[in-house]
Amino acid sequence: MKKLLSLAVPAALVATAIVVGSAWLSGGASGAPAAAARTPRSGVVVITTRLSVAGETSAGTGIVLTSSGRVLTNNHVIRGATSVSVTTPSGHSYPATVQGYSISKDVALLKLSGAHGLVTASIGDSNRVQVGQSVTAVGNAGGSGSLSVVTGKITDTGRVITVTDSEGNTARLTDMIETSAPLVPGDSGGPLLLGGRVIGIDAAGPRGFRFESGSDGFAIPINTAVSLAGQIQSGRRSSTVHVGPTAFLGVALATPDASGGTGAAVEQVVAGSPADRAGIAAGDVLTAIGGRTVTSRNVVRSVLLQTSPGHPLKVKWTDGTGVPRSATVRPVSGPPQ
Repeated sequence: MKKLLSLAVPAALVATAIVVGSAWLSGGASGAPAAAARTPRSGVVVITTRLSVAGETSAGTGIVLTSSGRVLTNNHVIRGATSVSVTTPSGHSYPATVQGYSISKDVALLKLSGAHGLVTASIGDSNRVQVGQSVTAVGNAGGSGSLSVVTGKITDTGRVITVTDSEGNTARLTDMIETSAPLVPGDSGGPLLLGGRVIGIDAAGPRGFRFESGSDGFAIPINTAVSLAGQIQSGRRSSTVHVGPTAFLGVALATPDASGGTGAAVEQVVAGSPADRAGIAAGDVLTAIGGRTVTSRNVVRSVLLQTSPGHPLKVKWTDGTGVPRSATVRPVSGPPQ
């Protein structure tokens, strides 16, 4: 089944995750308990998501930023999730909400409900990373539900990579840290550690994803991720950072675009969704949304990325018989993209 479009820029990077301030960069957080003996697993959690719209589940890893339950992960870990739960190494599980995310940087910030006194990760400085340094990666390898630890070295920095997901969507990630530590699906969102401090977020492993070249794993610099988390926490939405609930229209668009370069072809419509209530049906072609001409499905994603649930949008489309139609719809809150 196709992923249902809820918003965004080019969708998905890889597939199966605050008070902003110097406390993160110094490895602590206000109110965080002092750990008697830190291990690589300290401040690391397992993330499980349910994609009830698509009838699927996925798993990943997260990094605890604050003792009150703010957790950093990859956007692709929570993409499409209708529910998110987080489990600590001690076995406590918490429901989580997605506070915001950046698709182009593959970063998301979660908030755990009812959490307090969590052990936080020790945050390092990714600007000081050098090729040849020994690193440790912690993750939820294979989605087993338990934390695993692997080691390797930094093999390159400042990498620009193109990642392709199972639906053929591509994304370009910049300034990546490359490592020989063997990363696999499920590790995404976990920490890459240097001297016990987080210097990156494990973003992709060689199995299950298609890279432009090479077989090493990659990590997002922690300085970039923390900065984005701060922007999300402060509520500053931008063209690349979404904050708050995600607008959901309720359509699955063709992959690749199958509308001949004009509009975006509708493959499926969720029953009872805003699109369904407006009369949009499978086989129709979206031609405009929010005042923008639709030349591909990415235009639809871009508009929804900048739209809050409940905000009225003018949508135009051509039905299966070639008749132009239009309606004003109000997207509802849906899964993150």
